[in-house]
Parts: sequence; C-alpha cells; structure tokens
Amino acid sequence: MVYHVIGTMSGSSLDGLDIAYCILEEIGGKWSFEIASTSCIPFDTHWESKLATITTLPAKEVLLAHSAFGKWMGIQLQQFIQDHQLQHKIHLIASHGHTVFHDPANAMTFQLGDGATIAAITNLPVVSDLRNMDIALGGQGAPIVPIGEKLFWNEFDSFLNIGGISNITVHQHNKHIAFDVCPANKVLNLLAQQQGQPYDKDGILARSGNINLALLDSLNQLDYYAKGYPKSLANEFGTQIVYELVNQLDGTTEDKLRTYTEHIAIQIANACNPFSLNNTKMLITGGGALNTFLMERIADKLNDLQISIHTPDSTLIQYKEALVMALIGTLRWREETNVLSEATGASRASIGGALWMGHL
Repeated sequence: MVYHVIGTMSGSSLDGLDIAYCILEEIGGKWSFEIASTSCIPFDTHWESKLATITTLPAKEVLLAHSAFGKWMGIQLQQFIQDHQLQHKIHLIASHGHTVFHDPANAMTFQLGDGATIAAITNLPVVSDLRNMDIALGGQGAPIVPIGEKLFWNEFDSFLNIGGISNITVHQHNKHIAFDVCPANKVLNLLAQQQGQPYDKDGILARSGNINLALLDSLNQLDYYAKGYPKSLANEFGTQIVYELVNQLDGTTEDKLRTYTEHIAIQIANACNPFSLNNTKMLITGGGALNTFLMERIADKLNDLQISIHTPDSTLIQYKEALVMALIGTLRWREETNVLSEATGASRASIGGALWMGHL
C-alpha cells in the first residue's frame, strides 16, 4: 500500500511549523519513505509571543488559542497543498501540534492546534493528539518517534534527536528504549538571542567562550539526570529551570553558550553509558545536528565510547520528526500500533491519535 501523507511538527525551539509531504509504502510489513516536499513556516510575531507565554494564560485563553492555532495551521497547510499542487493527492494529515503542557505524573499532556479545525479548513482527514492514549495508559507520552526508527532505520543501533529537547533511542535485545536527555536548542537559542541572534549559527559564539566549571557542575547535578528511564521533559524544565540557572552566571554569553554546549555533550554521553554501544552506529538528526561546534563536542564524547555517529542529508535532519508524525498518522489510519510502550513505560503499546474526518 502507498500513502500520500502530510506530517507536521512544531517543536519547543519555536523556529516554526515543519511540514513534510511524504510518500509512504508498506509491502509485506516493510516500510519505506520518500520526503517529496517540505516547508518550515516561521511563526509571525503574534504566534512567537503567544507560544512563548501561553502557559501563563487562563484556561479559556489557552482553549481559544487552541482553536486559533488550529485555524492558522489549517491555512498554512492549505497553502502548502496549493503551492506544491497536491490537490486531490493527500490521503491524510498527521498533526503533532505544539506542546504546551506535558505532565505525565498527573496523566496530562496538551498539544496546541485543534485537529477538528485543521480538518474543517483542509477538507482532509486529520490525526492529532498523538500522545494522549499513551499518557492514559500510564506512559510518559514521549518519545513517540521510536516507532519510525523501528520501521524505517533498523540498520542503526541508536538514534539521537537534537531539537529544543534532545532525546535518544537505543535498540537492544529487540526493544527500543527511549527517553529525553536534556534541553538543547531551546536553551542555546535563548542564550544566542541575548546577543541579538536567533540562534548560534555553527556554534561560533560557543566556540569563542570558556567553560565555567562551577556552572557545568551545577547543571550536571540537576535531579532529572539521576532518574531512570522511561522519563520525559516538559518545555518548562529548559526555560524556567535550566535557562534561569545558566543566567545566574555573571559571565559572558559566549561563556554560557560554551558551558551549556559542553553540558549537552556530557549528558548525551551519560545517556549512552548504561548501554553496550561499543562499535555501533548512531543516527543524529534535528536542528542541533547542523550546529558544527556542538556536533564536534558530541563526537568527541561518543568517540570515547566507540560510537560511530552518522548525519543524513539536510532534509532528513530537519524533517525526520515530521516524517515520523506522517507514519504515526498512517498507522492510526490503519488501526495499527503506533506508540511503543517499551519506549514510554505505558502498560501496553497503543494505537494513538484522534481522527477527524474533513469530508463526508
């Protein structure tokens, strides 16, 4: 079977809405993919400000934003379909939305962007709320990408995604173990913005700084890193705990960036330590894979563990998560497992996602 699916992802780094038109094929249980067209729609000043502060708003305002963001997404998706001449070609849209609240301990997660509104605007079936079923089953609701890693890239032993939050998947003993490692691009971007830059391109600012050993030690001692997996992080951990801790330092922005870059590399290596990954291959994707200096520091740490790192082409680096959302939506459409309990800690694997029919 061949499926023409649009996957969308809005990450915690607030760099925009990722849209990927994917052609997915399943033959005898084997899946393959083509990322045919992509676009990253930057948030305008209204949505950039709204998404950055939405956790402080009253409940009614959050729900109004849920509908409004769904409308904005629907309009962007409709324009994407027109721009790429995809009318009458799309089977469904899989929308991750934008994570606003994530609190697995209290069985709650919430992604902004109403799926029904997207369906009404595009007149296409939409699968949304991809994490909720796993949360209801006692899981972390994250990471959900391991299903894609299992079905698309079984030649790799581990996977690292470096987005607003970095997360890792390890394939061992026929299981995919996955968890969030630490805040990454979100904190780096906030620091770069202190210098008037949207992000630290190629890690140039970080490379020019010096490590503050006291700050590095304080970061590495945060309680989250001592917890066992499965575990996941809310965006607030990066913005309200880690970023505030880094800002207590009186030093330069360059020193803060250098120190935090080292912290990311150390925590990624620490995440790999419990597993037998000697002489194995790791696939690295996400915006952080384009940060030259960060990748140098990660490579240095993982080389000591004899882990060979691989980065794919820039399209897959940037749109891997949107691609996997397309797969998750397709599996939901087929009523097949799309979230792995071995990665999230749920009581069982599940078929996650709400399905909204955009046409009669």
